[in-house]
Amino acid sequence: MRKTTENLLEEIRSKALEMNLSQQQVRIVELVFEHRTIAEIAGLLGITPDPYSYDALEPYIGRRTVELHYSRHHQSYVNGLNEAERQIDEARRTGDMSLIRYWSREIAFNGSGHVLHSIYWTNMTPGGPRTPGPLLTAELRRVFPSFDSFQRQFTAAAEQVEGSGWAILTFNPSWHRLDVLEAEKHEDLTQWGSVPILVVDVWEHAYYLDYQNRRWDYIEAWWHLVNWSDVERRLALAMMANVPLT
Repeated sequence: MRKTTENLLEEIRSKALEMNLSQQQVRIVELVFEHRTIAEIAGLLGITPDPYSYDALEPYIGRRTVELHYSRHHQSYVNGLNEAERQIDEARRTGDMSLIRYWSREIAFNGSGHVLHSIYWTNMTPGGPRTPGPLLTAELRRVFPSFDSFQRQFTAAAEQVEGSGWAILTFNPSWHRLDVLEAEKHEDLTQWGSVPILVVDVWEHAYYLDYQNRRWDYIEAWWHLVNWSDVERRLALAMMANVPLT
């Protein structure tokens, strides 16, 4: 028997509960399913709650750095994404595509900034597990000679990003393999299909108050905060994705 829209929405809600999604995330999924406008969905997009207090990452990252980074810099990407989504929705409504190039770039920049910052916050935790979980350990062994080899490459990528950017450990479902990537700004040098599971922000606003221009010192300190449980969770989810090449 063909399922009704309400039946399918009920299945979505049930699955969402199993996945511990927030009410906001569930509503966004429902709006997408109902083919609602981008602007309606964008109005629900907001900065994710900070998973810990501003001073929780001390002494490695100071309270003022976390507060400014989270409440101002991250929030600005959310605001920019929502505005770009609304403007593109208006362009679709009116048929005026004269600024589509500009707003498309704004979506790429701000949307990527929002995604990476959201992962960055949950990738860190005070007093978390000190070593990777069994799934990540097994996948790292498939690609790197040792954990130290992975750590050296990731650190070098973060230290050598040209200008502002990120180092990112990704899992690519197309060939079921981990990769270490650099991203300039938030979106340049992206590898399509890759799912970020561990990220470090090396824009200066992430560390300048604490480390000035000593990016290397910040990266070395950041390793003490990595939430390996979160990375394990993200890898497990990424391994369930499917990006077919044929």
